[in-house]
This record gives sequence, C-alpha cells and structure tokens, in this order.
Amino acid sequence: MAEQHTPRSLIVSLYGAYGRTPDGSPMPVAALIRLLAVLGVDAPSVRSSVSRLKRRGLLLPGRTADGAAGYALSADARRLLDDGDRRIYARTEPKLSEGWVLAVFSVPEAERHKRHLLRSRLARLGFGTAAPGVWIAPARLYEETRNALERLELSPYVDLFRGDHLGYAATAGAVARWWDLPSIAGLHEEFLAAHEPVLRAWRAAPAGAEDAYRDYLLVLDSWRRLPYADPVLPAELLPDDWPGRRSAEVFAALHELLRDRGAEFVRPFVSGAGEHSGDGDPTGAGD
Repeated sequence: MAEQHTPRSLIVSLYGAYGRTPDGSPMPVAALIRLLAVLGVDAPSVRSSVSRLKRRGLLLPGRTADGAAGYALSADARRLLDDGDRRIYARTEPKLSEGWVLAVFSVPEAERHKRHLLRSRLARLGFGTAAPGVWIAPARLYEETRNALERLELSPYVDLFRGDHLGYAATAGAVARWWDLPSIAGLHEEFLAAHEPVLRAWRAAPAGAEDAYRDYLLVLDSWRRLPYADPVLPAELLPDDWPGRRSAEVFAALHELLRDRGAEFVRPFVSGAGEHSGDGDPTGAGD
C-alpha cells in the first residue's frame, strides 16, 4: 500500500467522510473541485474521475437546491459506504470462538472470467485461501460476503459454510498458510510510517480546520483499504508484535482528532456536510 492517493480514490473517501447528506442531495461540482484542490488534485482530474464513478453507477448527476450542477451517491454507493463503515470503524476485538465462514466455488470453464472476478472479490473482502476453490474468513464477514456476491451476481457459483477449525495443524499455523501475514504486516508498517508522525504533530500543535480536513481525508484514504487486506484475526493467532494493533490505534486517534474539525472546513462548500453520523467508505472496493 504505497501512499498513492488517486483522484478517484480521494473522491470516494470525500463522499464517505462528508458526502452522505440526510436528504441525499448532490454535492456541487464546484465544491468537489475546491475540496480536492486542497489535496493537490486539479479540476480536469476531478471531472475525469467523477465521470468514471458515474459510469460505474456510483454517482448520479443532479442539481442542488440553488440549481448548481452536482453529483449524489447512488443507492448502491450508499450501501457500499455503509458496509465500509462496519469495517473501517470497527472497535470490537475478534474472538476465535466466533468461527469461520468458508466460500467453496466452482465456475464452468466457459465462464472463467467469472472465476477471476470471484477470486478477486473474495480476496478484496479479506478471505484467505485454504485450498483450491476453498476460501476462508472470520465468520463475522458472512453478511457482507453474501451481499457482495449477490450484488455481483456471483452467488450461483458459491456455497457458503460456517464452522470451526478442528485440525490437524494448530490454527495459528494454518492461518499463516491461509494468509500472507508478512505482506499484511508490511501494509500496516507503511501506514504507520506515513501517519504516525501526523498524529504526533497534531498532538503537539493542533492546526486549523483546513489542515484537519486535508490530513483526515489522506489518513482515511490510506486506512480504508487496510481492513479489507487484513481480515483482522483474533489476537491469539497473530505474532505478539503484530503492527495492525498500533495502526488501528493511530487511525482511531486521528479520526477522533480530525474528522469533526475537518467538517468545519467542508460545511460552507457542501450543504448538510458533516451531519452524517457514520463515517467511512466502501469498499476497499470503492476505487
């Protein structure tokens, strides 16, 4: 997860943090351009990225109350953002006793493109590979997995099971085969390298609302992919020095420090901004 903030990803993060107005009103194009300019994104890049999100059915063109051109979230986009909230802002410690969900799939050779899509989607949901055609994740991801497979019309190819790991290898050893833990740890370490200094700086010398908005959108844009790459396994299955614990603490602290302060900067540009009580984004999938 190198720190690469694409215009399209930043727009998704902006809508996730500040764009879910209670009445579903559009965010003005002028506001999008102004708010993304703070992050170094020029107007042509904003318009191009908005067009791609519109083609994907995530943004819908509309008019604000004063007649300005804008874009609102589609119903699908709102569902993706709400699903993302449950991952991105999760606070509960996972328990081994909750068990696992298994996805077992078989796709005909004539539809092998769907096999690739299925594997890709399961990986992006945080599944590990237990065996060819058998993918595994913590059981709490069942509902989100079911919703995603149905939305992508992949459910006819998949059977879902819930259960426990009974052996023969120790579960901690099996988990190290099912997921690439060193790679996931590396993502957390990159996040910490980029954003832990930001947290220290804010604690030492708080700045203004525009700075809070900029730093919050950047940390959110970085963080929102991590809960998808990392299934957030029970602590007893992970190394004692697992960096995911610290990166979650850093994100939570920056969220508490910056989100509402950043909303003060956004509010004049977007009617109703900052009133949504959730926060997050989609989808590691959203981009």
